[in-house]
Amino acid sequence: MLKPFKFKQFSIQQDKTAMKVGTDGVLLGSWVEINSTIFNVLDIGSGTGLIALMLAQRSNAEVIDAIELNDEAYEQTVENFENSEWSDRLFCYHASFQEFVTEIDDKYELIVSNPPFYTSTYKELSEERAMARHSQSLKYNELLEGTAKLISEKGSCAFIIPYTEETNFIDLAMQHKLYLNRITKVKGTVNSPIKRSLMQFSFSPNQLEESELTIELERHNYTQEYIDLVKDFYLKM
Repeated sequence: MLKPFKFKQFSIQQDKTAMKVGTDGVLLGSWVEINSTIFNVLDIGSGTGLIALMLAQRSNAEVIDAIELNDEAYEQTVENFENSEWSDRLFCYHASFQEFVTEIDDKYELIVSNPPFYTSTYKELSEERAMARHSQSLKYNELLEGTAKLISEKGSCAFIIPYTEETNFIDLAMQHKLYLNRITKVKGTVNSPIKRSLMQFSFSPNQLEESELTIELERHNYTQEYIDLVKDFYLKM
C-alpha cells in the first residue's frame, strides 16, 4: 500500500487515485493570495484534496468546498478531509464542474484550480490518469465561464497552467471579464525554460503584479524563494 504523503499539519492518502501529490498543487496552494476576511473557497478538481487542505491551513474561511468527478479521487478527497483537523470546514461534491455550475446558487470569494491539461505522454498514461490530466475533460473556456458565474463580485480565482497556454488562457479569461491581477512564471532551474504560470484574476482591472520563481539551483538544492513559499507545508523545508 502506498504510504501517505505527510505535510506539517496534515497527511494525504493517495493510494486510490491516479493523481498523486505534485509540485503544481503545492505551488498553487502556497502562492494564491487570500483575503484575511474570506468566508468561502471552492477547489475545482480536488484530486486528493491537497489544495483545499492547504487553504484550510492558510485561512479562516468557514466553508471550503471541492468538486471531484472521478469516483476514486472523490473517495480519496473525502477520506483526507475527514482525517484532517479542519474536517468541519471541508466538503467535497461528487459531480462534474459543468453540473455543479448549473445547480449551485452560492458565490465564492476564492476559486482555485489546478486544471487538467495535455501532456506529451498522454497515450502512455493509464486511462484514469490521462482523463485527470487531459484538457478534453474540462476545457479552459468551460472552466473560466463557470468560474466567472461562481465568484463573488469582489472575489478572485487562481490557476496553475502550462506556460505555453498562458496567452490563450488570459485571452479566454478576458472574454469573461476576468482581469489578470497577479502572475508568477515558474522555472525548474535557473537555466531551464519557464514551465508553469501561476495566475490570479478578478473582475477588477488592478495593477498587475508580475514575478518569476525558480524552484531549484540544482537537484534537491532549492532556492530561498521557493523554500519561503512552501516552508509551512513540506516537512523538510
